[in-house]
Amino acid sequence: MAKRRPVTAEDLYEFQTISDPQISPDGSQIIFVVQRVDRKSEKKYTNLWLVPRGRGEARQFTYGDQNDGQPRWSPDGQTIAFVSNRANEKQAQIYLLPVNGGEARPLTELKGRIGEMSWSPDGGQLLIQRREPDPDEAEREADPQKQKLGVVARHVTSMRFKFDGAGYLPKNKWQLWTVNVRNGKATQLGETKPFDMNSPRWAPDGKQVLYLANDTDEPVLTPEASELFVLDVASGESRALGTPAGIPQLAEWSPDGATIAYVSADLSEGMQLWRKPQLWLIPAAGGASTSLTAAIDRRIQEIIWAPDGGSLLVTYPWHGKVCLAEISREGGELNELICEEGMVVSYHQDAAGRYGAYVYHEMADLPEVYVFDRQTGRTSQRSRLNRSLLNKLDLGQMEEVWFKSNAGTDLQGWLLHPPGFDPQKQYPSILEVHGGPMGQYGYTLMHEFYYLAAQGYVVGFSNPRGGAGYGEDHAKAIDGDWGNNDYADVMAFADLMAARDYVDTARMGITGGSYGGFITNWVIGHTDRFKAAVTQRSVSNMISMWGVSDINLFIQHNIARDIAPFEDIERYWRQSPIAHIGNATTPTLVIHSEQDLRCHQEQGEQVYIALKKLGVPTELVLFPESPHGLSRTGRTDRRIARLEHIARWFNSYM
Repeated sequence: MAKRRPVTAEDLYEFQTISDPQISPDGSQIIFVVQRVDRKSEKKYTNLWLVPRGRGEARQFTYGDQNDGQPRWSPDGQTIAFVSNRANEKQAQIYLLPVNGGEARPLTELKGRIGEMSWSPDGGQLLIQRREPDPDEAEREADPQKQKLGVVARHVTSMRFKFDGAGYLPKNKWQLWTVNVRNGKATQLGETKPFDMNSPRWAPDGKQVLYLANDTDEPVLTPEASELFVLDVASGESRALGTPAGIPQLAEWSPDGATIAYVSADLSEGMQLWRKPQLWLIPAAGGASTSLTAAIDRRIQEIIWAPDGGSLLVTYPWHGKVCLAEISREGGELNELICEEGMVVSYHQDAAGRYGAYVYHEMADLPEVYVFDRQTGRTSQRSRLNRSLLNKLDLGQMEEVWFKSNAGTDLQGWLLHPPGFDPQKQYPSILEVHGGPMGQYGYTLMHEFYYLAAQGYVVGFSNPRGGAGYGEDHAKAIDGDWGNNDYADVMAFADLMAARDYVDTARMGITGGSYGGFITNWVIGHTDRFKAAVTQRSVSNMISMWGVSDINLFIQHNIARDIAPFEDIERYWRQSPIAHIGNATTPTLVIHSEQDLRCHQEQGEQVYIALKKLGVPTELVLFPESPHGLSRTGRTDRRIARLEHIARWFNSYM
């Protein structure tokens, strides 16, 4: 067997990313999306792949340098509808492809964006989200000279006018349309609304459509007014169901169409974002909502009805995992179905509910397609697209650890040992801090960690209080008080790392992005124990963050509830790392994306300029044309450059 090699930054070019598995109605096949990178052009393309549920290898189903996505089985299992830009890179359309052979044929010739898509129960129509071009956009499309000159001015009247990764948002909103699968005729459902109509779902009888919306004038100011609506297909009229204060995240009809299940936190006492999303039921005709998980300390994510309507499947994060469980529609306990050291994502079941396909994440394997058999309780891996690459790599050894917070609660973390690890030697270390803060590190392969371990570092990562996966008290611990309990937990984990004989306490570094960048900035202003730091896409000044972020009210609710900076500026300043930067002595690399609309570039620049003024060694690395999510979804050459800058900085000082 050939000797395995350490992970490199360039391995990102070889990764194939799997998403959106859809199992056929009869449970015999799974279609899914695979993304690859063209190294020469730096473009990312997606194609559809097909794999039998039982024996047999996965095979590519569509080909070409385009983006094919959102594959959906027809109710009879004979046709795949999907969205693709194969004919026009800038304008995706819907295509139909026979499963048993034949060419994909274009179904639509629509202008604008196509969002979610699903088949009607009788297979005669597709329900889609569609956002038509704004008038000025359509005008530019029709005039090459105007198209060449570009946008003259942006006239903004709403608080929500930009979003990270999307840029400036169009004025037209997502509306609901049906498309006849025989002739491609598109018909709008009802009159155009001044708000987005999201997550549409057909009723089982095909006569109604469920959707999520916030119909207030400024949804940013009133997120708790988000609501479930039911639209009558024949008349186009919508009615609100009257759910309690909250932000419904998704909703699904029961098989008999009498009940709607949805996920939402209980925000009746205000925008307490640490509150867990619960599973609720509400009569489809309207009435009182009932929570099935009010007494269960889990953050519900995905929901799927059992075909008989007697129970639901749910997923939730827990101790670094994402678990799949079942709960009766009458309530009661969660019955865990899959809750191992991995993450169950995008679960989709067949018509009978016996088989479910999903993407499964593990620490030592890239995400692949798995199948769960409800009857036997067995899981099986059905794709191995990244196996040949992983068989070449030496990932080192992972060690799970538990430790105590200053409040005596249990905290979880992991230590990744470098390849060729010798416990008799001492190694430099890097402590990674996750973003969110409502996130969790856990059982998924983080290429960055393995790359840094390959550079000879012990890489530590943990889940301090303030994140998901450990209950409401854990999440609530930093409510309105960033930089206190979370900082204490990060330092407690640093103490754990330092107590390992193989960790050189004189060569410890720290890094993190987004909220993890906030913690990194906070750390360098409160301690000098780290030899070097890298702060990425960070938060430094809560006052200016409130004014420029695309999630400014999210920041407000997290650190000050309903109080704006001009109402209590001291509260914002106290929780701003820049207020404490005068104490910093740690050499710090600042990394930021120029198109980051989440944590604006000015947040990183404030740290850089302050450190320059203080005479602390610092550099600033900016990535053009890149959003907040550069490290996960950005252009691959820039992701590689980012990793190399991080390694260069730590290597220089440690």
